[in-house]
Amino acid sequence: MSPSPASVMPIDVISDVVCPWCFIGKRRLEKALALVPDIPVEVRWHPYFLNDWVPREGIDRKTYLETKFGSVERYAGMAGRVQQAAAEEGLVYKLDKISRQPNTLDSHRLILWARNAGAAERMKQRLMELYFAEGADLSDREVLVKAAVDCGLDGDLVRNLLAGDADVDRVTREAEKAKEAGIDGVPCFIFGNVLAVSGAQAPEYLANAIRRAAGEYAKRSEQPAEAHAG
Repeated sequence: MSPSPASVMPIDVISDVVCPWCFIGKRRLEKALALVPDIPVEVRWHPYFLNDWVPREGIDRKTYLETKFGSVERYAGMAGRVQQAAAEEGLVYKLDKISRQPNTLDSHRLILWARNAGAAERMKQRLMELYFAEGADLSDREVLVKAAVDCGLDGDLVRNLLAGDADVDRVTREAEKAKEAGIDGVPCFIFGNVLAVSGAQAPEYLANAIRRAAGEYAKRSEQPAEAHAG
C-alpha cells in the first residue's frame, strides 16, 4: 500500500548547480536516504544563486576566480579538499575543464520545468555533471536544450521557453526568498519543515536528521486529525 500524502515527509533542498558542495551534498543525501528506506520522503529542489553578480551570458572562469577569490592560485589551494571529497563520493570533478562561469538562472528554470515531468532530480544531476565533470558552459542555450532532451523534455519547446522570460521572475523570487530567510550557505536541507541542516554533511548525519524530523513531522501531521476527532 502506498503511503498517504500526509505521511510523506518533504525534504526541501536549497542549492545551486555550480556549487561543488551542493554536488557532493546531493550524493550524500542519496546515501542518507538509502539508510532510511522505511521513511517515505519527497525531495523538492529549490534555486539558489551562489553568484548572482555573474551576468546572464556568463564570464571567463579565470576572471571569475580572480574576482571572487583574489587569484586563481588562491582558489586552487582551496579546491583540493573539495576535489578529494567529491572523489570519495564517486563523483567526477574536473576543475581543469571548466572555462566559463555561468549565471544559473536558466539552469534553475530548466529544473522547474522538469518538475512538471517528474524529472527535476534527473535534471539537477545532469546539469551538475555537465558543469563539474564535462566543463560544459551552462550559459550556452544549446547545452541546456541538450540537457533537457537528455532528461526527456521537448527540445524545441525548451529552446523557445529559454528564449523568453518564462518563470524568470518566479525563480528569482524563490532564490531571493531563501536569502531573505537567512540561508547564506548551501546546500541547505530542510526536513519536514521542522529541521534544517546546512552543508554537505555525512550521510549518517543526514540520515539521523531525517529520522528525527520524521518523528516530529508525523506528530504534526496527526494533530489536525486528532483535534477533529476530539
